Amino acid sequence: MKTAQPILELTRGRVVEAIHLGSIAIVDSTGKLLLSHGDPHTVAFLRSSAKPFQALPFVERGGVEHFNFTQSELAISCASHETAQLHLDTVRAMQAKIGIQEDDLQCGAHLPGDAAMLRMVIKQDIKPTANFNNCSGKHTAMLAHAKMRGLPLENYLDQVHPIQQDILATFSEMCGIEKEKVELGVDGCSAPNFAVPLLNAALGMARLCDPRGLSEARATACRKITSAMIAHPEMVSNYGEFDCELMKAGAGKIITKRGAEGFQIIGLMPGVYGENGVGIAFKVIDGDASRMNDDLESSARVRPAIALEILRQLKALDDTQLKSLAKFGPAKQLKNHRGLVTGESHPVFNLFA
Repeated sequence: MKTAQPILELTRGRVVEAIHLGSIAIVDSTGKLLLSHGDPHTVAFLRSSAKPFQALPFVERGGVEHFNFTQSELAISCASHETAQLHLDTVRAMQAKIGIQEDDLQCGAHLPGDAAMLRMVIKQDIKPTANFNNCSGKHTAMLAHAKMRGLPLENYLDQVHPIQQDILATFSEMCGIEKEKVELGVDGCSAPNFAVPLLNAALGMARLCDPRGLSEARATACRKITSAMIAHPEMVSNYGEFDCELMKAGAGKIITKRGAEGFQIIGLMPGVYGENGVGIAFKVIDGDASRMNDDLESSARVRPAIALEILRQLKALDDTQLKSLAKFGPAKQLKNHRGLVTGESHPVFNLFA
């Protein structure tokens, strides 16, 4: 991370008050590094950006059909949902189909990100449970995978569990890196997580969007996942959240998945930027902690702006699409609590080949 470069700066008056650093890798589905900024070899944990890959072996083995999951249910399996009521209802419906209980989930609980649900939790003094965790869809799908194969449920998060070994093997194959070179860690939800160079993570996303050359079963599974995320972006995050709104604006051509600590992954379908699918992975070095406004709405100030600037430079979004996403960036006015303009945040990088 020592070669990370400035990616976003914030001004107050005429003075640059803060600078965020990061690295970006843009790779096509053949493995070619197209463009980058900073160090595309930066090793970083994908965190929740790994979720589509974690769902992939379950889908490839026929899990969607086995449990008759809907596209909404598949989408929330790849999600960092915000615990809106529709997310809780969807996860509970999945658990009923599988025949498991909420108590089977080992992800822990946390407060909801959805503002309406957060107000309800506070006013009614509700104690969040495992389904409130924004990873509960992923964990429910992991348990479904284990139950479908007759494997133990009580240790489904152990790195040596066949489900986790399947996920690691699939992830390494998609990202073009040997399993032994994937750095392993424990995620915030207690599931295994993976750190790889940005260019490998980008390759995995490019292949997810453009699975030509993969086995028929895997290619079909990739298409089911991307189709579900595109059809139900509100399940991947929430209405009004950046991932959801970008996929809506992308009109079937873009998928995206945020990760904690400043990670973001984006996929472009074939034809958006060249004839092959393209994957974009970037890491904000300081972690890009989210901020909550007076309406209890949380947002990140760096990743959405960087994502939009990358897509602007690639011409992957037209002016109309960019205008519809303007509240996220790339450049934004900064205001104080009285609503007075104090400065601006804006990207400060140019992608290079």
